[in-house]
Amino acid sequence: MAGKKIEGKIGQVKGRVREAVGKVTGKKSTTLKGKAQRARGKLTEKLG
Repeated sequence: MAGKKIEGKIGQVKGRVREAVGKVTGKKSTTLKGKAQRARGKLTEKLG
């Protein structure tokens, strides 16, 4: 159970980084992928 929570937190961090990269580079698709990854991370954390 703790493993899924950690996995969720990592997913959220990766999503935030991807979002930031997308904003800096101006790539909307990268920003959206980051938001989606962050949402998956939150869901994984809650289910874990």
